Amino acid sequence: MRYVTALALVGLFATSGAAEAPTDVRARVDYHVRHATELAEHFDDVIKRDCPRFSTSGEWQAYVDDEVGRMVLMAAHVEQAWVEAKTTGDDEVRQAAKAPRKRLSEARPLLSKLQTCAENNGATLSVASVWQRIDREVPRRQAEIALPR
Repeated sequence: MRYVTALALVGLFATSGAAEAPTDVRARVDYHVRHATELAEHFDDVIKRDCPRFSTSGEWQAYVDDEVGRMVLMAAHVEQAWVEAKTTGDDEVRQAAKAPRKRLSEARPLLSKLQTCAENNGATLSVASVWQRIDREVPRRQAEIALPR
């Protein structure tokens, strides 16, 4: 009897957890588009603001690592929105998923700003290394943020 009760509880928890995640394609696409848009807005602010000043190279590196991590996360959300949208023939959903892809092209001004900030902090920033990190880490982050179906 305990075995049956335990299985029933496991089933209840599994069902309630699945019910919290968006189950239709549009909801999953919207979830990823919303997060990508929020991150893009953050980057707009970074570009507009003055460069932050840091007293140590470790503080600077932590700041850059955080910003590149956000870039990776944004790219992962953009890619995952498209993965979700490809599962439907709904043109509106596909258009919605494509919208934030345009924001990825804004990475160049952001990297340019970060290079300038690096110089102001007595550091350097290798744009090629940042792109390599993004390319390397996006698939892993994409797998982490994918919503259950």
